[in-house]
Amino acid sequence: MHYDEYKKLIDRRDREVTIPHKVVGLNVIEGKSMVRAWREYKKITQKEMAAKMGISQAAYSQMEKPDANLRRSTLEKIASALNISVDQLTE
Repeated sequence: MHYDEYKKLIDRRDREVTIPHKVVGLNVIEGKSMVRAWREYKKITQKEMAAKMGISQAAYSQMEKPDANLRRSTLEKIASALNISVDQLTE
């Protein structure tokens, strides 16, 4: 493979959003929000997530509802706590 082709593949890979099959299954098949699906996939409790975000567990639980309309800034905090990108929560 020529270096230029390799470089294009590497550059494209960095832009692609990847979501584990398990997370997709929790979201699509079980109807859980992406926020909840990622948290469960990472094996983090709601209490731990709330502590990472500096909020109460009750407030965090509202963010996991499938119909929650979260602000970009909130999604950024959740993504940071999960160590993923915001795109992985919104794709």
